[in-house]
Amino acid sequence: MENLLTLNNICFDYKNSKALRGIDLKIGHGIYGLLGPNGAGKTTLMKIILGFLSPSQGSGSVLGYDIQSDFLKIRQEIGYMPETDCLIPGMDGVSITAYLGELSGMPKEEAMKRAHEVLYYVGLEEARYRKADTYSSGMKQRLKLATAIVHDPKLLFLDEPTSGMDPNSRREVLDLIKDISNKKSMDIIISSHILSDIEYTCDTALIMDKGEIISSQLIKDIDSSNLDKLGISTDKGLTKSEKPNVFEINVKGDIEKLIEDIKEVKLMKNKGNTLLVFSQSFDTNEIFKQSILKGVQIRHFKKQRASLEDTFVSAIGASNAN
Repeated sequence: MENLLTLNNICFDYKNSKALRGIDLKIGHGIYGLLGPNGAGKTTLMKIILGFLSPSQGSGSVLGYDIQSDFLKIRQEIGYMPETDCLIPGMDGVSITAYLGELSGMPKEEAMKRAHEVLYYVGLEEARYRKADTYSSGMKQRLKLATAIVHDPKLLFLDEPTSGMDPNSRREVLDLIKDISNKKSMDIIISSHILSDIEYTCDTALIMDKGEIISSQLIKDIDSSNLDKLGISTDKGLTKSEKPNVFEINVKGDIEKLIEDIKEVKLMKNKGNTLLVFSQSFDTNEIFKQSILKGVQIRHFKKQRASLEDTFVSAIGASNAN
């Protein structure tokens, strides 16, 4: 895989405080989520990648450009949506977007044409001539996203892209981010404290703590990597690559009798009257059919899955323990 971003032993100190401690990172194509508690070093890392800070040690490149000597070229090739408001007072939405397109190197007429297109794309076509000062928090986030993609960057950095949004608007923006990646072939790095946003949009989760990358994991592999948390031992006929479905079933009656005729069940574990059922091809309707036939009452039926939150808490806990 082509590495769009490579960092080698990146360190940075704020006086007597070590903000980054030897960051090694390679990022390819896709959507990456950057997670971490306050003070983890996410903002400092982002500033170094963007060329706002110079590392005290180490080297790196973005899109083939050196992060210390070629930062102006890097900024022409990437898009950046900061967490804080970066809108120019007194200007309307289309003027701001076009102006930032020009700052990225676009000719004036092309920048204005593109500004109209991206504002329509992010859902601000009816508000494009309004002063940005009058926008709601959600509209300002959409405008910042428009300014970040107006020059069609190869790599997009989004810092808390759904900050201040209501649930419906947040989902719309997250869908936009996924669409940008899929249809416009932009690779994206999202920094967010909202784990569900990262889980919904990203391919890979990067977890930072105390100036280090402590975990890098594909979102789709989180279920299988956390089998042990659900009581599954992978040395009993299941491997991580199998990614079984896991169902928690609470019953009144004979649990063993309930599942004895269900061939698809590969492994089970009794916990009182609660049964964990593991299978790749388990037909959920079959368990209800068997409950009627066997006279067993199902009181609770839920599909289990390990979440990004489980991974985050586990990684941060291990980091603090060390």
